[in-house]
Amino acid sequence: MKNNGFTKKVAVIGTGFVGMSFAYAALCFGACDEMVLIDINKEKANGEAMDLNHGLAFARTNMKITAGDYRDCTDADIIVLCAGVSQKPGEDRISLLQRNREVFQSIVAPVLYSGFDGVFLIATNPVDIMTRVVWQESGFDCKKVIGSGTTLDTARLRYLLGDYFTVDPKNVHAYVIGEHGDSEMVPWSQAMIGTKPIREILRENPETYKCDDLKEIAVNVRRAGYKIIQAKSATYYGIGLALVRIVKSIFSDENSVLTVSTMLRGEYGVNGVFAGVPCILGRNGVREILTLKLEEEEQKQFANSCGLLDSVWKDTFLS
Repeated sequence: MKNNGFTKKVAVIGTGFVGMSFAYAALCFGACDEMVLIDINKEKANGEAMDLNHGLAFARTNMKITAGDYRDCTDADIIVLCAGVSQKPGEDRISLLQRNREVFQSIVAPVLYSGFDGVFLIATNPVDIMTRVVWQESGFDCKKVIGSGTTLDTARLRYLLGDYFTVDPKNVHAYVIGEHGDSEMVPWSQAMIGTKPIREILRENPETYKCDDLKEIAVNVRRAGYKIIQAKSATYYGIGLALVRIVKSIFSDENSVLTVSTMLRGEYGVNGVFAGVPCILGRNGVREILTLKLEEEEQKQFANSCGLLDSVWKDTFLS
């Protein structure tokens, strides 16, 4: 990642709901020093930049916000890739692949031509496969090509568990791993409230907490995106905030643990597949994958999720 010691620059490609939710949240949280908005609809990108700039007087930062083109990626540290067609009501994320693949093919080449050498952060669905597309097209080290993965799913899970156990979600330590989609899974053996395993809490309070309730929570997490799309046609606030959290972790070299989509290279017995797993994020992207100690059935579920992602990849690109 380039770093001149003075600025932290983000290029946002795609000024739709997700891209602009990220941009607005980035402004509110002071996530970077400079942000350039890039879109095939240049007039919209100009209007969005103008609108954000008019709020600078109320923001905590003097961020430089402009509309630009792929040439402006040259000195960017992070590209947040949000371009693509959105998910329709009733449509699963995998169905988006063919349509968004074409969009990405028109983006990655000019970005590389600009000389960009930072971190790719992908939000476009199906995010695990689209992240793999960017990795293949770019030729970058896989540690520098990151998908939002199950970061938002994990946040949803912690919110629902916090509500169920009447605990601050920040003190809930549980993860959603695998595909950001229908095959994702929750390794309950690793879920804790503070330092106490959730399963232990259930055993000690059988009249208050039920295993069936946890199963329902996992289903609600998995179906949350569909419910939001059905209600308001798209999801964007949550993922926008999740992207800001990832960007801040990278820029601040926090070494925070987030469930981003990254390439597995032997972890969990999986090779060559991008999936959401707990990772330590630093200045140059994924520093390390944290391998959870999964139970046999959990390992099987995770392997099935990764197998699905790999099958879709091979059916689409290798057949």
